[in-house]
Amino acid sequence: VGSLFDDPENLQKNWLREFYQVVHTHKPHFMALHCQEFGGKNYEASMSHVDKFVKELLSSDAMKEYNRARVYLDENYKSQEHFTALGSFYFLHESLKNIYQFDFKAKKYKKVTGKEIYSDTLESTPMLEKEKFPQDYFPECKWSRKGFIRTRWCIADCAFDLVNIHLFHDASNLVAWETSPSVYSGIRHKALGYVLDRIIDQRFEKVSYFVFGDFNFRLDSKSVVETLCTKATMQTVRAADTNEVVKLIFRESDNDRKVMLQLEKKLFDYVNQEVFRDNNGTALLEFDKELSVFKDRLYELDISFPPSYPYSEDAHQGEQYMNTRCPAWCDRILMSPSAKELVLRSESEEKVVTYDHIGPNVCMGDHKPVFLAFRIMPGAGKPHAHVHKCCVVQ
Repeated sequence: VGSLFDDPENLQKNWLREFYQVVHTHKPHFMALHCQEFGGKNYEASMSHVDKFVKELLSSDAMKEYNRARVYLDENYKSQEHFTALGSFYFLHESLKNIYQFDFKAKKYKKVTGKEIYSDTLESTPMLEKEKFPQDYFPECKWSRKGFIRTRWCIADCAFDLVNIHLFHDASNLVAWETSPSVYSGIRHKALGYVLDRIIDQRFEKVSYFVFGDFNFRLDSKSVVETLCTKATMQTVRAADTNEVVKLIFRESDNDRKVMLQLEKKLFDYVNQEVFRDNNGTALLEFDKELSVFKDRLYELDISFPPSYPYSEDAHQGEQYMNTRCPAWCDRILMSPSAKELVLRSESEEKVVTYDHIGPNVCMGDHKPVFLAFRIMPGAGKPHAHVHKCCVVQ
């Protein structure tokens, strides 16, 4: 949501309207909203816009039936070793009875009442676990804000973890193109593995988990470029002083040697953006390979929406991609095998599972939000060992 704070006048109203529309359509009883890049790129200046955004979310007419809420905002940008810029919001509908949240220090569940916002005190609140990834994971990015926040909930005898995650981006298109899989996908793989190991370690009872946020998963650059530019010749441009490659130009072999693709560190200028939008870009899903490493640990529903990043931040260009990066499905909702059972078992009652993006024709910033809506039957967690104990509150 970084764009929303860099240009609040133009973008926040659209973003909130589209978000409320999805709330109105699906009428969730329990809603989790995971945001990354709170405060935007210039967070020292933009953090002041955060309070207004949060107040609007909590007090708007569209949300009036949600009488309990928990908001966890990492706004403490002065603490470089801890700052993640993550924001996790949880809204509970007035019709829901007996919702419990886990206290990680006391190791017991507590009933959720009222609305509470935590921002300056995230490090000390026992209701979540928060970590920033170690600096040595991504040394070239000195002030990286990547990390995760985890909370645990119990609803209708069903316990689950919700993990808000932000993984490392691709620093250079040229570096990403050099190898397959790219060095960056290796860094993301390591960081995501770290998170999964952390949430199923021995400290707490194991429960189902959902991990969602900006994974920064990218398409396999080398394969994509080779496919998009099958009939092209490549020209390499080097810096005069260092001989370093600064640009790759792919031209059609015939057709007046028309430029098809220009690739620089932060430029991915392809001649035909429609390929990323046609049929929701599904022809490119074969190059979306980063999740396959975790195929036994993480499950995802079929993707039927176009790549969620990088959209233009121009308020008038809701469907246009920026030519900075190859469009990719960065924003995802993934789940453990037991969480998958919860989601899909409910589907047999009524077909009510939706995995989609928000604001297809509206500028929502450089990322389109992605959502998953589903039903859990009361007691759905019961068959899993121990889960029903979750609501024994001391």
